[in-house]
Amino acid sequence: MIRSIAQKEFVSTLRDRRFAVLSALVLVLLLAATLVGRASFRTLQRERQTAQGTVNEQFRNQPARHPHRVAHYGSFAFRPKSGLSLLDGGVDSFTGSAVYLEAHQQNSVNFSQAQQSGSLIRFGEMTVAFVLQLLVPLLIIFLCFGAFTQERETGTLKLLLSQGVSMRQVAWGKIAGYGQAVALVVTPALVLAAALLFTGEEFASNTDLVARLALFGLGYAVYFFLIVVGSVVVSARQSSSRTALVLLLGLWILGGIILPKATANLGATLYPTITKAQLDADVHEAAQHGIDGHDPHDKRAEALKANLLKKYGVDSEEKLPVSLAGVQMAAGEEYSAKVYQQHFAELNATYERQNRLSDWAGLLNPYQAIRPLSMGLAGSDFAHYVHFQQAAEAYRYALVQRLNGLQAGMGYGDKERRLDAATWRELPVFAYQAPAVGWALPRLLLPVAALLLWAAGLSWLGLRLISKSSVE
Repeated sequence: MIRSIAQKEFVSTLRDRRFAVLSALVLVLLLAATLVGRASFRTLQRERQTAQGTVNEQFRNQPARHPHRVAHYGSFAFRPKSGLSLLDGGVDSFTGSAVYLEAHQQNSVNFSQAQQSGSLIRFGEMTVAFVLQLLVPLLIIFLCFGAFTQERETGTLKLLLSQGVSMRQVAWGKIAGYGQAVALVVTPALVLAAALLFTGEEFASNTDLVARLALFGLGYAVYFFLIVVGSVVVSARQSSSRTALVLLLGLWILGGIILPKATANLGATLYPTITKAQLDADVHEAAQHGIDGHDPHDKRAEALKANLLKKYGVDSEEKLPVSLAGVQMAAGEEYSAKVYQQHFAELNATYERQNRLSDWAGLLNPYQAIRPLSMGLAGSDFAHYVHFQQAAEAYRYALVQRLNGLQAGMGYGDKERRLDAATWRELPVFAYQAPAVGWALPRLLLPVAALLLWAAGLSWLGLRLISKSSVE
C-alpha cells in the first residue's frame, strides 16, 4: 500500500504545473551553477598553476648569489583549487589564494576573490551548494505543504484511511513519492557534475574525489529526506494548507537566514579576533627576544658566537670552520618561526572556536549541519585552508633553513662570495598535496551526527505526531 501511495503522489506531482515550473527553474539553476562553477574552477586552476610554474622557474633561474639574498628574494605558494570546489566554493573566496614565502617572517595568505571583487560577493555566490542548501528546500516546501491538508480539505483522507491504511503508512507513502520527485530534479545536476569532473584529465583516476562526491551526494540525500519529512509532519499537524505554507516558509527563513547570521555574530562576540595590526605588533615584540641575525651587536648573537668558539676550540671568528652569520641566521629563523607559529595557531584557534559554535548550532538547525559537511567534503572549508597554510609555512621554513645551512657552510668571509646559479636548481620547489577524505572525515563528525540525529528524530517523533493527528 505504501508503494501505491508513493506512486500516486509521484505521478500527481509530475502532473502539477506549479511543480513543473519550479522544478524546471531549480534544475536550470543547478545546471547553470555546475557549468559556471566548472568554468570558474578551470580558469582559476589554470591561472594558479601558471603562476606557480612561473615563480618556480624564476626561483630556479636566479643568477649566482649569496644564499641570504635568495632567502630574501623568496617565492610564492599558490593554493590549488580542490576538485569539488566547483560544487561548493566554501570559504575559498575569502581566505586568499597565494602567500609570499620569505626569510624571517610568516606571511598570511592573500589575494582572495573577495579582495578583488565588489561588495556583492558578500551576499553569496550562485553555486551548486547554494541551490541545494536553500532553493531545493524551498521547492520541497511548495511540494509538500499540502500533503495532508489538501487531503483533508478535499475529504480524500477519510476515504484513504477507510481502506485500512494507517496515518503512518500514508505519511511514508507521501515521503517516498515526494522523495522520488526531488531526486528527479537534483540527480541530473549531480550526474552532470560527475561527468564534468571525471572526463577531465586532472581527475580521471582520482579515487579520493570519487569518495568525496559519493559522500557529498549521500549527505544531501539525508538533508532532503529530513526536509521532506519535516514538511509532511507540519502539513499533517495543521488544519489548512495556507497555515502550513506560512509556517514552513517561516521555518525556512529562520533556519536559512536568521539563525546562521545570529550564530556568526554570537561567535564573533564570544571569541573576538585581534586585528592584523595588533597581530603584527605582538609578533614584532615577541621576535625581539630572539637572535637578530642582521645585528652584529646583539647580545644573544654574541653569546652564540662565544659558544661556537668554545665548541670548535678557536679564539676568533676567522678561525671558525663555519660562517658565524649563517649560524646566527639559522638560530634567529628558528626562534622567529616559533613566534609566528604560536600567534597564527592562537588566531586559527579563535576562528575554529567561532566555527565550532556554528557546527553545534547544526543540532538546532539542519542547514547549519549540511553547510560545514558540504564545504568539508568539497575541500573548501577552513580546515583545508589551514592545512595549506601550514604546508606553505613548513616549506618556507625548510627552504630558509637550507639556505642558512648553505651560508654557514661557506665559512668565514661568506659575505663577499656567491654560490653558483646551478645551486638554486637543486632546491625543491613548492608542490602542495591536498589532504585525502580520510583526513577530513574526523573533522566532520559533528555535522554528520547532527544530520543523522535530525533525520532519525524527525522520522521517529514526526511519525508519532502524524499517527495522532486529526483526520478532520
